[in-house]
Amino acid sequence: MKTDFTEEKQRQRAPSKRSLETKARILDAAERLFAERGFEGASVRDIAKEAGVQVGLVTHHTGPKEDLFARIVTRRADELAAGRLSALASRHEHGKLALPDILESFFEPYLYKAETGGPQWLAYARLVAIVSADPHWRPLAERCFDPTANRFIDAICALYPDTPRQVIAAGFVYSVSAMLALVTSRWRVNALGDPRPDAASHLDELVAFCAAGIEACATSTPATSPKGS
Repeated sequence: MKTDFTEEKQRQRAPSKRSLETKARILDAAERLFAERGFEGASVRDIAKEAGVQVGLVTHHTGPKEDLFARIVTRRADELAAGRLSALASRHEHGKLALPDILESFFEPYLYKAETGGPQWLAYARLVAIVSADPHWRPLAERCFDPTANRFIDAICALYPDTPRQVIAAGFVYSVSAMLALVTSRWRVNALGDPRPDAASHLDELVAFCAAGIEACATSTPATSPKGS
C-alpha cells in the first residue's frame, strides 16, 4: 500500500502536458526578448505578453527574472557542450589533432544549430554574448561554459607546451568572440560585400582566421612574456 501511495503522489506531482508546453513557450519567449533587448530591457510583463500567458505564470514556472535568464542559458548549454566534445573526440580518433581541427570542433556544432535549429538558436548566441560581456553572470558562465572551454584550451595547450596557458586562453576567448560576431552580426558582413546568407559557409575562413591569431600569439609569446607567466 505504501508503494501504491508513493506512485500516486508522483503521478499527482508530475507536470501535465499543458504545463510543460506553457513553460516551453515562456522560455522561448524569454530567450527571444532577452536576446533582442538584453536582460534589463526585457520585463517579465513583456515576456508574459510574448508567450501569451498571465504574468503570474512566468514566475510560477520559472521563478524570479534572474532565475529565468539562467534557465534559458542553461537549457541549451549541455546539448551544445555534448556536440562540441563529441566532435573533438571524433577528430581525435582519426589522428593527432591540429589547431584547425580543435577550433572546427568547437565552432561547427553551434553554426550547424544556428542554421538548422530555428530562430531560437540564433537568439541563443546573443545570450551567450551577454553572459560573456557582463561579470555579473560569471557564476553562470563558469557552470555552463567553462568546463567545455577548458577542455578545448587544454587541447590547444598540448600543441604549444612552451606557451603560458593564459596566452592560449586569451586567444581562445578572442576566437569565441569572433564566432559570436559572425552569428549575431552577419548582416554587417553581408552589407560590406559578402552575399553568403548562412554562417556555416564562413566556417573555413573563421577557423583559418582564429587559428592564425592563436598561432601568432602562441609562437611569439615565450620569448617576450614576463618572467613567471
